[in-house]
Amino acid sequence: MLLTLLHRLRARQWFLLGFLFCVGLILTAFYFQFVDGLDPCPLCISQRIMVVATGLVLLAAAIHNPGPRGIGGYAIAGGLTALAGASISGRHVWIQHLPADEVPACGPGLSYMFQYFPLSDTLRAMVTGTGDCAHVDWTLLGMSMPFWVLLCFLGLAALSLLQLLNRDA
Repeated sequence: MLLTLLHRLRARQWFLLGFLFCVGLILTAFYFQFVDGLDPCPLCISQRIMVVATGLVLLAAAIHNPGPRGIGGYAIAGGLTALAGASISGRHVWIQHLPADEVPACGPGLSYMFQYFPLSDTLRAMVTGTGDCAHVDWTLLGMSMPFWVLLCFLGLAALSLLQLLNRDA
């Protein structure tokens, strides 16, 4: 029954579901930051930015309700933003698995970097990560938060790109 319902969804509805999933991811990140007190590292902030970017693409697709050609464009744009987020999450997971002697040096906080460092250096730290990114604060089933975010990004990319097959406006 659920499978039949999911099969009947139009691209616009899938895009809306993807957007709502992104909202859930951001709300979860805020919960961990403001309720549990887990401060985000530079790569965490970058992943949040990519969740928002992916969500905005999916929201635009849901609101616009394009025809078959537009669905393809939004599907590709949503897939690309999600895959860009997945690459950041993948780098984060990689940094967390580096031996201690190979972890990049820890840097100052992002607010300090934005205030005193050139923008290019701050953006580079946000994309490449620092030693702060290697610390694992939370796990579920033995996997870190960046791992789960990586899976979410891959799921969002699949959801978006599958709409290339669902051109039923």
